[in-house]
This record gives sequence, C-alpha cells and structure tokens, in this order.
Amino acid sequence: MDKKLIANIEINSVSIKELLFNKTMILAYLFLAFGFWGIYEVFNERYFLLTANAHDAGLNIGSSEVAQAMREAIFGTGGEVYREQPWTLYIVNYMYMIYSGSAIIFFVALAELLDIEIIKKTASGFMTLGLVMVFAGLFTIAVDLNILHLHWMFLTPNWGAGMWLMLPLYAIYIPFVIFEIYLLITKNHKWAKKIAVSVLVLSIVIDLIEYYIQAKLFDMNTARHLWTTYPLLTLYFIVSAFVAGIAIMILYSFITYRKKLKEEFGKLINFLRVSALYMIAMLGGYEALAYLFIDKNWGAIILFGEFKYYFYFYLFLAIGFPFVLKFKTHISSLWIILGAISTIIGTYLGRYIFVYGGNAYPMSDRFGTGFEKYTEYEHIKDFIFYNPHIAEIFVVIGSFGVILALYKMLDMLFSISQISTHQE
Repeated sequence: MDKKLIANIEINSVSIKELLFNKTMILAYLFLAFGFWGIYEVFNERYFLLTANAHDAGLNIGSSEVAQAMREAIFGTGGEVYREQPWTLYIVNYMYMIYSGSAIIFFVALAELLDIEIIKKTASGFMTLGLVMVFAGLFTIAVDLNILHLHWMFLTPNWGAGMWLMLPLYAIYIPFVIFEIYLLITKNHKWAKKIAVSVLVLSIVIDLIEYYIQAKLFDMNTARHLWTTYPLLTLYFIVSAFVAGIAIMILYSFITYRKKLKEEFGKLINFLRVSALYMIAMLGGYEALAYLFIDKNWGAIILFGEFKYYFYFYLFLAIGFPFVLKFKTHISSLWIILGAISTIIGTYLGRYIFVYGGNAYPMSDRFGTGFEKYTEYEHIKDFIFYNPHIAEIFVVIGSFGVILALYKMLDMLFSISQISTHQE
C-alpha cells in the first residue's frame, strides 16, 4: 500500500470509498444511526413535550394544554430521569466505557515499562482501542449532561463539582495518550518507552482521582445506601475496570492478532489469561466481602429479592465461569475467548446492577428517625425499578458505533493494528 509521510507519520493512501464505506464502517453507521435516533428522542423529551413548554401556566390556568402538561409532570411516565431513579443507563455505559478504556491504557503503559515484549508488539492497537472507548464514554455522558449546554462547563468552571473536575482531567490525559500512540506508530520506541513513564504516572494519578471523584458522587447520594455503604468504592471501580479491560483486550487480540502473530498469539493470550485470572480473583473476593457491609435492605434486594437473578448471573458470567476457564493452564484459545466474552457481558451487567440496584429504595434515614418516602403525589412502593428509557438504549448502541468508526478510520490511515518489532 502506498504511503505518505507527514510529520514523520506514515499515512496510508486510501480512497474515500475505502475509508468510509467498508464493512466495519457500514456497521458503525448503523449503530450511530441508533445513537442519533436516541439523541432525537432525548431532545424531544427535554424540549418539546407539553411539560417542558407550559410557560403560560400563570396566564392561562384553565388551559387544557397546561392541565395536560401538569398531569404529565406529576403523574406521567414521560422523561428520562425519575425522582426515584436519578441515575440511569447513561451512567452505566459511561462508567463501563471510560473505566475499561482507561484500564487498557494503564495496562499497556505498565507493560511498556516492564519490558513485556508481547504487549509492546501490540501496544499501538491496544492503546488506540482504550482511547476510542474513552471517547465512547464521553459521547454517552455528553448526552446525559445535555449536549446543547456543555459550553457552560467551560464558561462557568466549578472546582467543587465532581463532574466538572472530569473536564480538566481528560483534557490533560487524552493528549498524553495520543502522543504515546504517535510515538508507537512512528516506531520511535526509545522515546515511546520514556514517555510511557509519564503516561503511566499520569494514568495512575488521573485514574485514581477519577475513580475517587466518581465514588464520591455515588457516596453523596445519601438516600442510596447501596452506594454509601459499599466499602472502598474507589477500589471496586478500579478492580472491576481492570477485569473488563483485560477481557476486552483478549477479545480484541483474537479478532486482530490471531493470524498476524501466528505462533506468538498463544503467548499473548496466555499472558492476558493469567493477568485476568488475578484480577477476577480480586473482584470475586471484593464482592464476597462487600455484601457483609452494605445496607441490609439493599443486600436483601440484590441477594434475595428482585435483583437476585441479575446478581447471580453477573457472578457467573464475570467471575465464576471465566475464572474456572482461565485457571486451567492447558486450554484452547477458543475457550479463553469464550471466557472473555462472558466477562465483558458480566461486568457490564455488574455496572447495571450497581446503578439500578442503588436506586431500588427511594428513601433515606438521614435524620435517624426512620425512612422518609416520596409520597406527595403518588403511592411509591418500597421497591422501585424502571427499565431503561428507549432513548438511553439507542444512545448506548450509538456509543459502540463511536468505537467502531474511530478505530477503523485510525487503523485504515495509520495501520495501528500492525505488529511492532520495537527496535530502538
């Protein structure tokens, strides 16, 4: 393939048709179409329902449109976020994409420092995968935070707001990762190893701050005792992110490097298998201890109540089944891949249970005088569960389109999935 050299980067000469209309991009467009459909539905809910546009209530109290709007606001089911369930599928997907992508970047930077040759050969592909997952998470949270108003995060900085602090963190982190990928694809491996120190340190600092801030955001929801009584919440986010991230690396390796690495593919898969084994064991141990500390009401819901099937399915998919497979030293790659897929699905389900299970009781015992319930306008059951809004599901599907589109274009232009010999 013909190449052009720009800023010491070899760029593949590909036509617009090859770049934008290959099979992967067409699949990405399909996912993105769902995403934009979801954004349209979100905007319709936020700006065009009667509830959002009943501005003449004081002037036309007897208006049937105003009456209908008030009815929707109090008793209706319109809207993405309910008072009983403030955090939804947006948060689930944001956490999964951002944390798993960051874990992949951290893992690869650490492998560079430790001189693990098999990871160094595939570093640019892994790094890019982690980066596009971060962008997919940002795509999801941008919709949640309201795309049309995001400029106010820049115009009115609030150092005391946890979500705002994510802005400067990623403004620093993402350029460093892009620079590391630049060094890898330009085969400047001597400097790539040096900058890996900065990326690793930056990853540690930013990821820990990020996980800490996210844990505090959950912990500040005093009415949700699953979140406030979860022990060492920051540690849970870190460990579960590494479990998911390594599983995604295994699946990516199977798709991308099975033929390219040839006899070394088994070495790569085995290294990732052992790494996953340790992290799964840590996650399993954490979950076993965590439920000794959480609020008994939430514990009863998740372990024995309405969430029990979700929870035990999560344990089986994310911990039990993959641990048994990865514990075997002599096992085919296909079984390892199957275990990775199980882990990916299971860890996503774990995030889902954590967010939605935390919303299960719309109550708080903040004054120590018994649970307060929201009963102003309607009867609220002790147990609350809402399925995700269809717009949220579509936006999440769209985030997978972001991953496919960004990764495929970068690979077509820069061959980031090629094997690197790391000659200095």
